[in-house]
Amino acid sequence: MSATPEIIDLEEKHYGSGQSGSRIPVDVKQRILYAIANIEYGSVEVVIHDGKITQIECREKIRMGRSEAGQRK
Repeated sequence: MSATPEIIDLEEKHYGSGQSGSRIPVDVKQRILYAIANIEYGSVEVVIHDGKITQIECREKIRMGRSEAGQRK
């Protein structure tokens, strides 16, 4: 999986084109994109401490269809 142009553009907007500094590591970008791509309903939260990404939280919602919600055993 490669970083999308939108993420690269966002990074350049934040850090400036060609500017060296703290950049988001490729593996962290891939983990964030993987989390987003593999969730149908819910949210992905990126936790940052001291300017560094420390945690990626995924909260997935499971939607019950009408037939499933009304069934009881």
